[in-house]
Amino acid sequence: MTDATLPILALTPGDCTGIGPELVAKILHDRRMAGVARLVAVGDARVFELGMRQADTPFSYRRIASPAEADWSAPEVPLVDLRNIDPAQFPPGKVSSESGRLTGDTLAQTIDFAKRGEIDGITFAPLNKRAMFDGGWRFPDEHKMFAHLLGHRGGFSEMNVLKNQWMSRVTSHVSLRQALDLITGPAIEAAIELADATMRRAGIAKPRLAVAALNPHGGENGLFGREEIEMIRPAVEAMAARGFDCRGPFPADTVYVRAFAGEFDGVLAMYHDQGQIATKVHGFNKGVTITAGLETVFTTPAHGTAFDIVGKGVATTGATESAIRLAARIAAARMQEAQAA
Repeated sequence: MTDATLPILALTPGDCTGIGPELVAKILHDRRMAGVARLVAVGDARVFELGMRQADTPFSYRRIASPAEADWSAPEVPLVDLRNIDPAQFPPGKVSSESGRLTGDTLAQTIDFAKRGEIDGITFAPLNKRAMFDGGWRFPDEHKMFAHLLGHRGGFSEMNVLKNQWMSRVTSHVSLRQALDLITGPAIEAAIELADATMRRAGIAKPRLAVAALNPHGGENGLFGREEIEMIRPAVEAMAARGFDCRGPFPADTVYVRAFAGEFDGVLAMYHDQGQIATKVHGFNKGVTITAGLETVFTTPAHGTAFDIVGKGVATTGATESAIRLAARIAAARMQEAQAA
């Protein structure tokens, strides 16, 4: 019997050419996340069956038309079979624009379930941004696609979570040359506010946020650039005056050492790789990506489709399990907020 108070999460297999199908098959095989969330599989049944074969982890499932039809007392995994992807048409470990298009279609359907209130969050296995873009989903990343489909008008951003450390950024999936123009005082202030709000939703009562510098050694008092003096520090001080527990800027090559030692709950990077490199080196198979700021909870493992190991049965589920736990944690908090209201 599944706990009826647990949040309902949609679990999608990601791009069928990557390791997503085998990851979700391993998780659904032994119902290892049954105490965390009520999982409903969404996608083509043939993709889930591919994952079962790749990982040698079969599971029984029952087809349903939508999550609202799930029977949580039944032993079978509830599966919304979209019948939209035949994985036999796509060679494993190869980028395919058509597979990318269909991966986007699957996520779009899942978002429709969220908009109808049938699920409380979404965890998706790894996808390929280039494949989705070439397949017709003309967004630089899935986060912007989610915001578009939800009709979201406010701020949002990708964040990465590794154990209890939250890594956010002022700029994300743009070229480094573009990022430099997008790093502004107002953008830094908005990123601090979004990071703080997201961590609070995850149960951190008073998030401690470190802000990374942009230039080497924090600019060396203007010797290597004046962004820290003229833009970053004033933004941090302005937000601290508003009550946010934020400090910095700290040199980017040391701030993560301090964060991982427990001095901070999170770090705000100025651009994508400034945070991603530190996080992935520290725990490549454990990190989670969350789309912060949207009405619907989205999480995914922070690693990619791992084309080099597809079908070998060696892919580990740690990051995907962490993604499910985080989605459930935030969804449960939102459910409690709604009940209280």
